[in-house]
Amino acid sequence: MRRYHWLDRIADLDPVADATEIYRISSGHEFPWDYLRALEFALLRTFCVPSISELLARTGEFEHRPQKRYDDTALLMAEIAEHGYDSTRGKEALRVINRQHRKYTISNDDMLYTLSTFVYEPIDWITEFGWRPLHPHERHAAFHHYSEVGHRMGIRDIPAGYASFRDFKQRFERERFAHSPANQAIGRYTMDLFRSWYPRPLRPLVETAARSQLDPPMLGALGLPPAPAWAGRTVRAALRGRAAVVRLLPPRRRASLTSSVGARCYPGYPAGFCPADLGADQSKADIGR
Repeated sequence: MRRYHWLDRIADLDPVADATEIYRISSGHEFPWDYLRALEFALLRTFCVPSISELLARTGEFEHRPQKRYDDTALLMAEIAEHGYDSTRGKEALRVINRQHRKYTISNDDMLYTLSTFVYEPIDWITEFGWRPLHPHERHAAFHHYSEVGHRMGIRDIPAGYASFRDFKQRFERERFAHSPANQAIGRYTMDLFRSWYPRPLRPLVETAARSQLDPPMLGALGLPPAPAWAGRTVRAALRGRAAVVRLLPPRRRASLTSSVGARCYPGYPAGFCPADLGADQSKADIGR
């Protein structure tokens, strides 16, 4: 396989009719590491909205089970992308998502904004740090894939176009990002989760590196101090260096979005698990604890 085998395949597909296939190739074969990192920052971005973080604070999920909450979100989205939203596993994943959301009163705008971060945060990350530029089909396929997911979640008033949905996201952030104690608490639980994935001596550096990638509105809303300028320069150089190395690697012949998550609460996923095991306090979910 040539290095640009998958890019050629993406170029031959239709970004509307084949949106999920393009998204699967982009996130599973071409940029799996980048998508995971970008979606971690997407989660942090939603916590800059007081109405979202206050709900999460009331549930206690990020205080008491941050790893499980992270694994559930990542795996449910991966199930839908890997198998398609109208597949058996995709429909089951959507039922889990909708069941969890029905427990709470969540505004449509908050749901719509969260959906927008799944579209645009990976696009912005890969634009800056990806090993190649995104094809326009990848950008528009991400929008159409998540628009269909949003419709199946009952989210209303999803903008009809790629640019108008980005406009909504940017306008929402200008109007709704604000500091609150809940933002700060949920942001701290999440930052502690990210730190926990690394050996103890590296944890302060991990947090500094993460803060270096947050823009001023996020830092203010989460109550976090800015990272030193040298940290931002170092992290950006390292990420671009990584991209240069990845550019030289052969293309991935096989990709499993669900297994690439590396879910700590569901060891070996998807073997022995199904989407219905996610999002609930069940014995299988406690195996890795």
